[in-house]
This record gives sequence, C-alpha cells and structure tokens, in this order.
Amino acid sequence: MPLCKCTEHGEQTRGAGDVCVCLQGYDLIGITEMWWDSSYDWSVGTEGYRLFRKDRQGRRGGGVDLYVSDQLECMELHLGMDEEPTESLWVRIKGSTGTGDIIVGVCYRPPDQGDRADEALYRQIGAASRSQALVLMGKFNHPDICWRDNTAERKQSRKFLECVDDNFLLQVTEEPTRRGAMLDLILTNKEGLVGDVKLKGSLGCSDHKMVEFRILRAARRAHSKLTALDFRRADLGLFRDLLGRIPWDKALEGRGAQDSWLIFKGHLLQAQERCIPAKRKSGKNTQRPPWMNKELLGKVKQKTKRKPSEGGRKGR
Repeated sequence: MPLCKCTEHGEQTRGAGDVCVCLQGYDLIGITEMWWDSSYDWSVGTEGYRLFRKDRQGRRGGGVDLYVSDQLECMELHLGMDEEPTESLWVRIKGSTGTGDIIVGVCYRPPDQGDRADEALYRQIGAASRSQALVLMGKFNHPDICWRDNTAERKQSRKFLECVDDNFLLQVTEEPTRRGAMLDLILTNKEGLVGDVKLKGSLGCSDHKMVEFRILRAARRAHSKLTALDFRRADLGLFRDLLGRIPWDKALEGRGAQDSWLIFKGHLLQAQERCIPAKRKSGKNTQRPPWMNKELLGKVKQKTKRKPSEGGRKGR
C-alpha cells in the first residue's frame, strides 16, 4: 500500500533541502516544474530512492520527476519516444505476490502547450491506460474543467476530457490545488486503486498544494461508488425543455463535427444532471450494465435455459 505524493516545485524552490524534506515517509513522489537541467545532477544520489526524471528540452522551466523507494522494484517505460516531446514519464512498479504491476505516470502540461504535443500526450495516456492498473498524477492546467459536470469551456480542455472518457479514467482530486483552481490531478483506470486523497501544504515557495494519496493494492469491496441513471424518476419534460431552449444554430455555427459533438455533449450532460437522478448500485448489480433491469434479466435467463434443449434437438 504505497503512500504517494504529487507536488509542484517551481523555479524559486529547486534546492536539495526542499526535495529531501519532501521525500520523508513516502514510497513515491511525483514532482512537476522542477526547472532542472544538467547542472542539477546532484539529485541522482538521493539516499533510499531511485530517481526518474524528464527535463524540458530547448528552454527553461518545466520538467517532471518521480522518486521511487528502493524497497519497490521498478523500471521506466518509454512511451511515445518517436513523437512530439512531452513533459511526462512512465514507470512500472512491480506488484507483490498475488498482485499485478502498477503503471505510475507523472505529467506537466504547460498552459501554452500546442495541439501536437497534446495529441502526443493523449496517445501516451491511451497506451498506459491499457494496463490493468494505472495511476497518473501531475499538473494539467485545465482550470475551466468542471469535473462534477464533466464539461469545459475551452477547446483544449474539452479534448482532454474526451481523452479521459475514451480511456475510462477516473479523476479523484476533489479540491482546488491553487487559488481556487483544480490544476493538479490524480487519474486512475481502476476504481478503488487510489484512496485517502488529501491536500497538504506547499513545497518551499510554491503556491500549489501538495496532493497526498495511497495506492491500494486491492480494490475496496465494502461500498460501491458505482452509480446509474434512474430513468424511472426522470423529469423528461424538463429535459426536453432545457435542450429546446438552446439556440443550436448559433451554438454550432462554423463548428466542425468534433467541436459540435463536444458542445452538444456538454449541454446534454448539464440537462441530464438536472433532470435524471442517479442511484448507487450495490451487490450483484455492480456487475450489470445500467440498462439491465429485472424484465430484461428475466428474458436473458429464459433464453439461456432454452439453448441446451435446442442444441440437443439439432444433434439428433
């Protein structure tokens, strides 16, 4: 059950003392905006930890690193080496007996990052998400995203949301990490893998709060957090009314297919939240699709029972 921390360093606080204090008591430490270059090779010898780092190339600032306790067996993964350079790194943490490996990623996405670098990052996230267990931490700089509604104002933020949705990732940070904005995120592809998420103080002179969390080797089973839409209690009249008020011609004017879909999806989800309540799934129901009600389940069971006898008649 590794104890982890995600934090932002910054130009003003890049001394050895800050990092050594930050490391105490943690198995994994992900740090963004290290502002390191070749003159900071002192950091490689930090006792008790193995360091993985990705410095920004060609200009000052940025960069990410990941400290991993010597008690954990690990190796770096090289994703997207032939693509547009991104400030991200990926490490496989070997699981103990009976548990699978975990991919841990650290990412810094500058606010001015271009579309090509974004697309390269999304491909890396897609490749890492195919693993059984992924934990991705970092500073993504999408302050306009509303994680409760899964909506965003800016085009680049909407594309990031689409990447998160396409790869079935869960975002578990719930509080702002810098001046009321949620810039630092923890993403995972497995429910119950990340828990005990807490915000701590800042590192050195950084104005970002540190995010502390645990990687849980086994997913929790006590209480399911899965929810499904309860259409029996839905106010479909209000739903139609809300969507009917939107001037679609103006909203979609000059937009391409992708942008139009994202705009429509955002309005649809906002109306859905107001008009269709959610209910928590529990017990065996957590394994069923949301649309599988008792009537459909009964018909599936009847069809399953008939199959052996039908097969027997064909064989005679």
